[in-house]
Amino acid sequence: MLEEINKIEALRQPCEVFSRVVGYIRPVHQWNKGKQSEYGDRKMLTFSLKNEEVC
Repeated sequence: MLEEINKIEALRQPCEVFSRVVGYIRPVHQWNKGKQSEYGDRKMLTFSLKNEEVC
């Protein structure tokens, strides 16, 4: 089992995260240090409709 985990770990690649900054969707790693720090302070929210009605 440990060998299987090591094989899987060897195939892993970094995930590219995109987000919007100043009106443009760009990879977070391309942002300046200030915006990257700000991104780390953000709180992610998830919304769902209880009755699935849209007004």
